[in-house]
Amino acid sequence: MRTLLLLVGLLLTWENGQVLGDPAVSERELQEMSTQGSKYVNKEIKNAVNEVKQIKSLIEKTNEERKSLLSILEETKKEKEDALNETRDSESKLKESPGVCNETMLALWEECKPCLKQTCMKFYARVCRSGSGAVGHQLEEFLNQSSPFYFWINGDRIDSLLENDRRQTHMLDIMQDSFDRASGIMDELFQDTFFSREPQDTYHSSPFFLTHRRPHLLYPKSRLARSLRPLLPYRPLSFQDMFQPFFDMIHQAQQAMDIHLPSTAFQPLKEDIIREGNDNRTVCREIRHNSTGCLRMKDQCDKCRQILSVDCSASNPSQNQLRQELDDSLRVAERLTTKYNELLRSYQRKMLNTSSLLEQLNEQFSWVSRLANLTQGEDQSYLRVTTVSSHTSDSDVPHHGFTKVVVKLFDSDPITVTIPEEVSRNNPKFMETVAEKALQEYRKKTREE
Repeated sequence: MRTLLLLVGLLLTWENGQVLGDPAVSERELQEMSTQGSKYVNKEIKNAVNEVKQIKSLIEKTNEERKSLLSILEETKKEKEDALNETRDSESKLKESPGVCNETMLALWEECKPCLKQTCMKFYARVCRSGSGAVGHQLEEFLNQSSPFYFWINGDRIDSLLENDRRQTHMLDIMQDSFDRASGIMDELFQDTFFSREPQDTYHSSPFFLTHRRPHLLYPKSRLARSLRPLLPYRPLSFQDMFQPFFDMIHQAQQAMDIHLPSTAFQPLKEDIIREGNDNRTVCREIRHNSTGCLRMKDQCDKCRQILSVDCSASNPSQNQLRQELDDSLRVAERLTTKYNELLRSYQRKMLNTSSLLEQLNEQFSWVSRLANLTQGEDQSYLRVTTVSSHTSDSDVPHHGFTKVVVKLFDSDPITVTIPEEVSRNNPKFMETVAEKALQEYRKKTREE
């Protein structure tokens, strides 16, 4: 019977190895371990507070860079609009001038149309999914109603510029509205005392812990203190009372930045020759809707190219001069449109960067602010060691032993961490390793809640 009880006792003490016959850890040793671990946790709290404020500084810096970029965008937009106005003005003057070279252009146009239709339909049949019959009939009607004069003045390039201008204006309005709303929320958020005070030594003088005496964070001038003051006489502040407004504001800023731009938001100017690639869906859609996509294939037809090179200077020098002015203004407008597109992309990157920083702020702030709901004891321990037990593997392979430490961290349930035997209890890094692992587990659970 005694033998059986002894075996049961051995089984109960056997867990992934054999419990060593170390003397029991005294209460004094547990307290010393708790003090050492609390010092490490204190250092991590200070780091977390610093990181929150660093993220705040990065957000503010990004916002300043965004404002500077917006000024450049506005200047470029003005230059682009001036060039577009010159282009439209030159186009209007050309349309109002007496018709010249009509017979030559019309003759070339009659030979251009079948080539253009054949080229476009071959492309459509090869690249686009369906409906080539209906598209062919629609294209024929479109070409019969079109004028060679439209080709001669590069009307497709003008239309492309105007389309890009509308799209770019719309995209900037969306992004600017998003930034303005988020910036207003963040300005209000960052005015609070929490984000402006320097971090202190939390182990001796906590800037944000709630003790049983008074909430240190809520200084009289704090915006949050003013908003919560009516609540103070009636009941103690909870975590939600203290920090939920912060989380709500961060979430609102994140929502303001969460916009979904269309896939064609930063589409480049249309090329003269259609190439099979990522832009084919846009071309197919254009051809199905109004056949204008086919006009981009004009350089693949010799007679269409000849329309562009018709010289009317002999009969009307002023018209040829107007056409040259139109070509010059087109090149300037296209260059500025491309530049503006690149600036819009940079503006979007600022938006994505700010969104990423807001996510970091939310994650880091959640771990710091959660501590505001905690009450410290008289011993000022953030981490309390409750159990320490050393284990060794039943294997002959060395370095397979470990020490199991059970701790309570802040308001957590008991957390068990395992320390390899290479880091012995006498090692100065022992409690730092224990605290680090416990803190990792605590932060993980905080994120999941």
